[in-house]
Amino acid sequence: MRRGRIRPRVLDAFCCQGGAAKGYADAGFDVTGIDLVPQPRYPFAFVQAEAVAFIRAHGAEFDFIHASPPCQHDSECQRIQGNPHPDLIGPTRAALESTGRPWVMENVRGAVPKLRTPVMLCGGMFGLQTYRHRYFETGGGFTVDQVAHPDHTAPQAKMGRPIPPGHYGQFVGNFSGVSHARRVMGVPWMNRDGIRECVPPAYTQWVGTHAFTALDAGAVAA
Repeated sequence: MRRGRIRPRVLDAFCCQGGAAKGYADAGFDVTGIDLVPQPRYPFAFVQAEAVAFIRAHGAEFDFIHASPPCQHDSECQRIQGNPHPDLIGPTRAALESTGRPWVMENVRGAVPKLRTPVMLCGGMFGLQTYRHRYFETGGGFTVDQVAHPDHTAPQAKMGRPIPPGHYGQFVGNFSGVSHARRVMGVPWMNRDGIRECVPPAYTQWVGTHAFTALDAGAVAA
Protein backbone atom coordinates (compact mmCIF):
# COMPACT_ATOMS: atom_id res chain seq x y z
CA MET A 1 0.00 0.00 0.00
CA ARG A 2 1.21 3.51 -0.67
CA ARG A 3 2.35 5.55 2.29
CA GLY A 4 -0.23 7.98 3.59
CA ARG A 5 -3.14 6.01 2.09
CA ILE A 6 -5.26 4.07 4.55
CA ARG A 7 -7.11 2.06 1.91
CA PRO A 8 -5.81 1.38 -1.61
CA ARG A 9 -8.19 2.28 -4.42
CA VAL A 10 -9.84 -0.26 -6.71
CA LEU A 11 -11.69 0.57 -9.91
CA ASP A 12 -14.69 -1.74 -10.39
CA ALA A 13 -15.40 -1.61 -14.14
CA PHE A 14 -18.72 -2.84 -15.58
CA CYS A 15 -19.84 -2.78 -11.96
CA CYS A 16 -23.61 -3.44 -12.25
CA GLN A 17 -25.10 -3.58 -8.71
CA GLY A 18 -21.82 -4.17 -6.91
CA GLY A 19 -21.30 -7.83 -6.01
CA ALA A 20 -17.59 -7.66 -6.83
CA ALA A 21 -17.34 -4.28 -5.13
CA LYS A 22 -18.57 -5.61 -1.79
CA GLY A 23 -15.84 -8.25 -1.77
CA TYR A 24 -13.11 -5.71 -2.45
CA ALA A 25 -14.45 -3.42 0.26
CA ASP A 26 -14.41 -6.33 2.71
CA ALA A 27 -10.78 -6.99 1.70
CA GLY A 28 -9.85 -3.41 2.62
CA PHE A 29 -10.17 -1.41 -0.60
CA ASP A 30 -11.75 1.96 -1.30
CA VAL A 31 -14.08 1.15 -4.23
CA THR A 32 -15.24 3.22 -7.21
CA GLY A 33 -17.67 1.67 -9.68
CA ILE A 34 -18.03 2.45 -13.38
CA ASP A 35 -20.95 1.44 -15.55
CA LEU A 36 -22.56 2.69 -18.74
CA VAL A 37 -26.05 2.76 -17.21
CA PRO A 38 -27.17 4.22 -13.86
CA GLN A 39 -26.80 1.86 -10.91
CA PRO A 40 -28.88 3.29 -8.05
CA ARG A 41 -28.35 0.16 -5.96
CA TYR A 42 -24.55 0.34 -6.17
CA PRO A 43 -23.35 0.68 -2.54
CA PHE A 44 -20.11 2.63 -3.16
CA ALA A 45 -18.86 5.64 -5.12
CA PHE A 46 -20.19 5.45 -8.68
CA VAL A 47 -19.41 7.12 -12.00
CA GLN A 48 -21.62 6.63 -15.05
CA ALA A 49 -19.26 6.16 -17.99
CA GLU A 50 -18.21 3.78 -20.74
CA ALA A 51 -15.89 1.39 -18.92
CA VAL A 52 -13.20 0.70 -21.53
CA ALA A 53 -12.72 4.40 -22.25
CA PHE A 54 -12.69 5.20 -18.53
CA ILE A 55 -10.05 2.54 -17.86
CA ARG A 56 -7.83 4.04 -20.57
CA ALA A 57 -8.30 7.59 -19.30
CA HIS A 58 -8.27 7.04 -15.53
CA GLY A 59 -7.25 3.47 -14.73
CA ALA A 60 -3.69 4.47 -13.83
CA GLU A 61 -5.11 6.63 -11.01
CA PHE A 62 -6.13 3.47 -9.12
CA ASP A 63 -4.04 0.92 -7.27
CA PHE A 64 -5.92 -2.09 -8.65
CA ILE A 65 -8.54 -2.66 -11.35
CA HIS A 66 -11.31 -5.23 -11.55
CA ALA A 67 -13.22 -5.60 -14.82
CA SER A 68 -16.27 -7.77 -15.53
CA PRO A 69 -17.09 -7.10 -19.19
CA PRO A 70 -20.66 -8.15 -20.00
CA CYS A 71 -20.86 -11.91 -20.25
CA GLN A 72 -23.88 -12.14 -22.56
CA HIS A 73 -21.71 -12.68 -25.65
CA ASP A 74 -20.39 -15.90 -24.11
CA SER A 75 -23.46 -16.92 -22.11
CA GLU A 76 -25.06 -20.24 -23.03
CA CYS A 77 -28.54 -18.77 -22.45
CA GLN A 78 -27.93 -15.87 -24.83
CA ARG A 79 -26.47 -18.16 -27.51
CA ILE A 80 -29.57 -20.35 -27.30
CA GLN A 81 -31.81 -17.31 -27.69
CA GLY A 82 -29.70 -15.97 -30.57
CA ASN A 83 -29.37 -12.50 -29.09
CA PRO A 84 -26.37 -10.49 -30.41
CA HIS A 85 -23.97 -8.91 -27.90
CA PRO A 86 -20.54 -7.29 -28.34
CA ASP A 87 -17.39 -9.18 -27.35
CA LEU A 88 -15.56 -6.82 -25.00
CA ILE A 89 -12.90 -9.14 -23.59
CA GLY A 90 -10.16 -8.14 -26.05
CA PRO A 91 -10.79 -4.37 -25.84
CA THR A 92 -11.03 -4.58 -22.05
CA ARG A 93 -7.74 -6.47 -21.76
CA ALA A 94 -5.99 -3.94 -24.00
CA ALA A 95 -7.30 -1.08 -21.86
CA LEU A 96 -6.21 -2.81 -18.65
CA GLU A 97 -2.73 -3.46 -20.01
CA SER A 98 -2.38 0.19 -21.02
CA THR A 99 -2.70 1.37 -17.40
CA GLY A 100 0.44 -0.25 -15.99
CA ARG A 101 -1.59 -1.26 -12.94
CA PRO A 102 -2.29 -4.75 -11.55
CA TRP A 103 -5.69 -6.04 -12.60
CA VAL A 104 -8.12 -8.91 -12.84
CA MET A 105 -10.73 -9.58 -15.52
CA GLU A 106 -13.66 -11.86 -14.70
CA ASN A 107 -16.09 -13.74 -16.92
CA VAL A 108 -18.18 -16.89 -17.43
CA ARG A 109 -17.23 -20.38 -18.59
CA GLY A 110 -18.09 -19.65 -22.21
CA ALA A 111 -15.33 -17.03 -22.31
CA VAL A 112 -12.59 -19.37 -21.07
CA PRO A 113 -11.04 -19.97 -24.54
CA LYS A 114 -10.39 -16.21 -24.75
CA LEU A 115 -9.02 -15.81 -21.21
CA ARG A 116 -5.33 -16.28 -20.46
CA THR A 117 -4.67 -18.93 -17.78
CA PRO A 118 -7.74 -18.03 -15.74
CA VAL A 119 -8.34 -19.12 -12.15
CA MET A 120 -11.78 -20.62 -11.56
CA LEU A 121 -13.73 -19.83 -8.39
CA CYS A 122 -16.82 -21.72 -7.26
CA GLY A 123 -19.29 -21.16 -4.44
CA GLY A 124 -18.33 -24.50 -2.95
CA MET A 125 -14.86 -23.11 -2.23
CA PHE A 126 -16.40 -20.49 0.06
CA GLY A 127 -19.26 -22.37 1.71
CA LEU A 128 -21.95 -20.79 -0.49
CA GLN A 129 -25.04 -22.79 -1.41
CA THR A 130 -24.54 -22.14 -5.11
CA TYR A 131 -21.83 -23.28 -7.51
CA ARG A 132 -21.71 -20.27 -9.88
CA HIS A 133 -18.34 -20.79 -11.58
CA ARG A 134 -16.51 -17.61 -12.53
CA TYR A 135 -13.11 -17.28 -14.21
CA PHE A 136 -10.47 -14.67 -13.37
CA GLU A 137 -7.59 -13.65 -15.64
CA THR A 138 -4.88 -11.66 -13.87
CA GLY A 139 -2.32 -9.21 -15.21
CA GLY A 140 -0.12 -6.22 -14.54
CA GLY A 141 2.21 -8.27 -12.36
CA PHE A 142 -0.59 -9.66 -10.18
CA THR A 143 -1.21 -13.41 -9.99
CA VAL A 144 -3.19 -15.81 -7.82
CA ASP A 145 -3.03 -19.60 -7.58
CA GLN A 146 -5.90 -21.91 -8.37
CA VAL A 147 -7.86 -22.95 -5.28
CA ALA A 148 -8.69 -26.66 -4.84
CA HIS A 149 -12.14 -27.29 -6.30
CA PRO A 150 -14.33 -29.38 -3.97
CA ASP A 151 -16.69 -31.95 -5.44
CA HIS A 152 -20.25 -30.82 -6.13
CA THR A 153 -21.87 -33.12 -3.60
CA ALA A 154 -25.11 -31.15 -3.16
CA PRO A 155 -27.65 -31.48 -5.97
CA GLN A 156 -28.36 -28.35 -7.97
CA ALA A 157 -31.86 -27.08 -8.65
CA LYS A 158 -32.84 -26.81 -12.29
CA MET A 159 -32.09 -23.48 -13.92
CA GLY A 160 -34.51 -20.80 -12.73
CA ARG A 161 -36.68 -23.27 -10.79
CA PRO A 162 -37.64 -23.16 -7.08
CA ILE A 163 -34.99 -24.73 -4.88
CA PRO A 164 -35.93 -27.97 -3.10
CA PRO A 165 -34.56 -28.57 0.42
CA GLY A 166 -30.93 -29.63 0.36
CA HIS A 167 -30.33 -28.31 -3.17
CA TYR A 168 -28.09 -25.51 -4.33
CA GLY A 169 -29.64 -22.69 -6.35
CA GLN A 170 -29.02 -21.52 -9.90
CA PHE A 171 -29.91 -17.85 -9.70
CA VAL A 172 -30.26 -17.08 -13.39
CA GLY A 173 -33.00 -15.87 -15.69
CA ASN A 174 -36.36 -15.10 -14.10
CA PHE A 175 -35.59 -17.20 -11.02
CA SER A 176 -37.81 -17.38 -7.95
CA GLY A 177 -36.71 -16.90 -4.36
CA VAL A 178 -34.96 -13.52 -4.46
CA SER A 179 -34.73 -13.31 -0.66
CA HIS A 180 -33.08 -16.72 -0.50
CA ALA A 181 -30.66 -15.78 -3.28
CA ARG A 182 -29.70 -12.60 -1.44
CA ARG A 183 -28.79 -14.61 1.64
CA VAL A 184 -26.87 -17.27 -0.27
CA MET A 185 -24.90 -14.80 -2.39
CA GLY A 186 -24.34 -12.24 0.37
CA VAL A 187 -25.96 -9.37 -1.55
CA PRO A 188 -28.95 -8.14 0.51
CA TRP A 189 -29.26 -4.83 -1.42
CA MET A 190 -29.72 -6.39 -4.87
CA ASN A 191 -32.82 -7.13 -6.91
CA ARG A 192 -33.23 -10.09 -9.28
CA ASP A 193 -31.50 -8.33 -12.17
CA GLY A 194 -28.38 -7.73 -10.12
CA ILE A 195 -28.26 -11.19 -8.54
CA ARG A 196 -28.41 -13.13 -11.78
CA GLU A 197 -25.31 -11.38 -13.13
CA CYS A 198 -23.24 -10.65 -10.05
CA VAL A 199 -19.92 -11.97 -8.84
CA PRO A 200 -20.45 -13.28 -5.28
CA PRO A 201 -18.57 -10.97 -2.89
CA ALA A 202 -16.80 -13.97 -1.34
CA TYR A 203 -14.93 -14.45 -4.62
CA THR A 204 -13.58 -10.93 -4.84
CA GLN A 205 -12.85 -10.74 -1.14
CA TRP A 206 -10.48 -13.67 -1.76
CA VAL A 207 -8.98 -11.99 -4.84
CA GLY A 208 -8.83 -8.64 -3.08
CA THR A 209 -7.11 -10.03 -0.01
CA HIS A 210 -4.33 -11.37 -2.24
CA ALA A 211 -4.15 -8.07 -4.14
CA PHE A 212 -4.08 -6.05 -0.93
CA THR A 213 -1.23 -8.19 0.42
CA ALA A 214 0.73 -7.89 -2.83
CA LEU A 215 0.31 -4.11 -2.91
CA ASP A 216 1.30 -3.77 0.73
CA ALA A 217 4.41 -5.86 0.14
CA GLY A 218 5.33 -3.93 -3.00
CA ALA A 219 5.08 -7.15 -5.02
CA VAL A 220 3.11 -5.37 -7.76
CA ALA A 221 3.25 -1.83 -9.06
CA ALA A 222 1.01 0.74 -7.38
